[in-house]
Amino acid sequence: MDKPKHHIFVCASFRAQGAPQGICHKKESLGLIPYLESELSDRGMSDVAVSATACLNLCEKGPVVVVYPENFWYGEIDSEDKIDEILDALEEGEACDEYLIN
Repeated sequence: MDKPKHHIFVCASFRAQGAPQGICHKKESLGLIPYLESELSDRGMSDVAVSATACLNLCEKGPVVVVYPENFWYGEIDSEDKIDEILDALEEGEACDEYLIN
């Protein structure tokens, strides 16, 4: 794979001690990753990478998803419908304003 045009990070709540703590993993954030990968493939968006991250320290907004290099931080992403909206906006080169963390 060439260097991705976009990189989507999904908070997995991991901390330096190794055990997940916080909200994102409790709200099944890691379950979003297979859906993201499948949906990106279905849309032909092969230039987008997806990774789980350590805690992003926004537990009150969890699950948190971040899109780089745009630096779009999204909160309360707890459904496939919300992922679809984010990917729709990304395809258009825009942010999905409804879920942006300001």
